[in-house]
Amino acid sequence: MQPIIRYLPKDYKYDFVGFRMWPIGLSCIFVVVSLISLFVQGLNYGIDFAGGIKIEARAKGELNLPLLRTEMEDLNVGEIAISTFGDSGKDVTIRVGAQKEGGEEATNKAVSAIKTALGEEFDVRSTEVVGPKIGSELVINGALAIALGVIGIAVYVWMRFEWQFALGACLSICHDVITTIGLFSVFQMQFDLNSIAAILTIAGFSINDTVVVYDRVRDTLRKYKKLSLPDVLNFSLNKVLSRTILTTVTATLSVVALVLVGGDVLRTFSLAMLWGMFVGVYSTIYIALPILVYFDLRSEDLSHGKAAPGVKQAPEYERQPS
Repeated sequence: MQPIIRYLPKDYKYDFVGFRMWPIGLSCIFVVVSLISLFVQGLNYGIDFAGGIKIEARAKGELNLPLLRTEMEDLNVGEIAISTFGDSGKDVTIRVGAQKEGGEEATNKAVSAIKTALGEEFDVRSTEVVGPKIGSELVINGALAIALGVIGIAVYVWMRFEWQFALGACLSICHDVITTIGLFSVFQMQFDLNSIAAILTIAGFSINDTVVVYDRVRDTLRKYKKLSLPDVLNFSLNKVLSRTILTTVTATLSVVALVLVGGDVLRTFSLAMLWGMFVGVYSTIYIALPILVYFDLRSEDLSHGKAAPGVKQAPEYERQPS
């Protein structure tokens, strides 16, 4: 049954590989800027990594946020950040940076002072205290989780395809991870455990799209042995482009909803995911795929499976500028 309205063209014939130099150069600029920002100003670590106090409370009456901020700042317990969350308009999160002097005793006094200042007008729901030592361990574990995720994906792609595909996928994911971390650094967005979750999710989303394209490339290489490699890559990508567009748009709509109504608690996570949706597709098209051209990949290099029977003539394929 034919759809009443066709939202996308039936066939795409864009020369993505021929237009690869400008996007690759742009990606190099993104990566360099991200690395420079990381070395110069670093990341704005949240309490999860930097250590500190996090208290969640609900106002029993009407919440007066400016007055609450003034009262908390008058306590002189360190840098304080107060934000609201939830739909009730009465839930607040109070974050206090790690105490530079006094250690655990100073932290306990700060918690006690905040609870006293909240008094009977607030119902304290939860209190979390993260020490600097625990925070530094979480930084190491978070970096290790990202590294193991990238290595695991590369090994899987290597076993599933060939080393050329694995290297292309690894470069693509590293691009996504570095530029996402750079986004946090450049705009000094708070970097916490939710950010680690966002980065790992972005890596999974990116490799999912890359594997779909790689699978089509491998099948096309086996079927059309006389077709040049750039044409094989373009032909394969154009065949799955509608799937990529529809999947990305659908996922992006969900993330946009989180950005708009998710509140301050999920804001940085949602923004990172929104960036990742676009950069994941971008890296698949202009990094993971074009990088195969420089490896001079041939059908003889495919070690898994046998050549597909049937038509072996080159498809009718006309290049169009992207």
